[in-house]
Amino acid sequence: MRAVIYARYSSDKQRDASIEDQIEVCRRLITREGWTPAGVYEDRAISGANRLRGGYQQLRTDVRTGSFDIIVCEALDRMGRNLSEVADLHDELGYLGIKLMTVATGEVTALHIGMLGTMAQMTLADLKEKTKRGQLGRALQGKIPGGLAFGYDVIEAGAKDGRGRRRINESEAAIVRRIFETYANGSSPRAIARMLNAEGAPGPDGRDWRDTTIRGQVDRGTGILNNALYVGRLEWNRCSYVKNPRTGRRVARVNPKEQWEVVEVPDLRIIADDLWNRTKQRQRQARIEIGRNEAGNALNRVHRRQFLFSGLLECGICGGGYTIIGKDRYGCATHRAKGTCLNNRTVRRQVIEARVLDGLKHRLMAPELFREFAKAFHDEINQAAAERESRRSQLAHDLAAIERKIEGMFRAIEDGLYNPSMKERMAALEGRKRALTDEIGRLTGQPAVHLHPNLSRIYADKVARLADALNADDIKTEAAELIRGLIDKVVLTPVEASMRAELYGDLAGILVVCDEFKDELPGTGPGSQLSVVAGAGFEPATFRL
Repeated sequence: MRAVIYARYSSDKQRDASIEDQIEVCRRLITREGWTPAGVYEDRAISGANRLRGGYQQLRTDVRTGSFDIIVCEALDRMGRNLSEVADLHDELGYLGIKLMTVATGEVTALHIGMLGTMAQMTLADLKEKTKRGQLGRALQGKIPGGLAFGYDVIEAGAKDGRGRRRINESEAAIVRRIFETYANGSSPRAIARMLNAEGAPGPDGRDWRDTTIRGQVDRGTGILNNALYVGRLEWNRCSYVKNPRTGRRVARVNPKEQWEVVEVPDLRIIADDLWNRTKQRQRQARIEIGRNEAGNALNRVHRRQFLFSGLLECGICGGGYTIIGKDRYGCATHRAKGTCLNNRTVRRQVIEARVLDGLKHRLMAPELFREFAKAFHDEINQAAAERESRRSQLAHDLAAIERKIEGMFRAIEDGLYNPSMKERMAALEGRKRALTDEIGRLTGQPAVHLHPNLSRIYADKVARLADALNADDIKTEAAELIRGLIDKVVLTPVEASMRAELYGDLAGILVVCDEFKDELPGTGPGSQLSVVAGAGFEPATFRL
């Protein structure tokens, strides 16, 4: 019996050696039972309520490979604290014939799942309440229940007054004051971030400054400009965090103001009330009010303009996105937001759209490029056909052997040699015969695949029609989506006084678009074959516009 081990610990509050301790006790059980060790899966500092754990997900994948017969863990709550998830795992293991063993209780049964799974989930809920109660107690004492904000240092837990205490970091506090002053005087968060990055001023955790780090979200109290701690006021419980059961990620929900806990901490004040009030006034003037529904989700009352190639343009210097930075001009978002990319070149939206559309029509399916693609395509199709024929021949050989066995059993029955066990054997042979026959039918029924000799012309005509359709109000949205579907990305790189544009497109996807319209052109009717399987493994084509 081959046995694997799963070990997990939940948070930084536990020792990293906890994993090694769990593995050791599991190994001793495997040795004692005489099983064969077959591997170890582990997750460090990840909650059991989160199913998206790397080690756990790999284990869930590998159970279907038949590479082990037993899973061993220290206790059932190591597998997870969500009852439905653990029950689902137990059901799948039972179906696959794999046993789940724990050092504490032995083989896990449905009874264990019901009792221990419920207890684990209750423990998780109780732990959440106790954690929140502890944070409330620290907040009421003027201690920080959360993480470390920029501008402060942690007073070590062993010092007077214990954990949760902070003191002002004067060098970082000077940057905080400068941010507030500069913003209140009219500079934007983006301009401030660029200024700080240009000066080499370290941001939170030593990272580069971004405009979002400075402006944050007003209603949630995030970002430098919204942290009330800088005016000596600790605001706790502004948000509640609900875990999305599908993704395992926490989603913030803003609490009503009456649920906040506000405590004055004057020793942590960095900026004056006047500067704070000036900042809040400017935020109110600049902020676009976005409505929210009852669940706290933003309603789409305000939409950013979406252009034909939004999200597809990429900076060739830093790899960041090229986004709209002014009226109908694209520029490097990293250069604009952080100032760490030197690419300050912009390009008019209409110019790049015209160049890309022209490239799609005349360059991406140029005759020489199509010939190269067609050769590679046919080589792969021929190889696939040869492999199918080889497989079909082997299946035909196996089918003939099965039919001989069935015929032999019929002869034995006719000769009076019937045995009750022959009924089960006959059913198995008939089932295998049906499976072989079906697979041979699928392989035999696959049609030949050819590329039309005029495909380049067909493609150019279709893209031209799509481009023209961009001016038709009733179908321009659909046309834009079809064109975007032909493009992987467009890389823009400044070269001396000009801009080099490289278009990456998927030829297999392009052929599908052509196939949808093949009956519309002369010489491409039902009698001509123009078929292709999308995503056939061909690399995207690239060329300069």
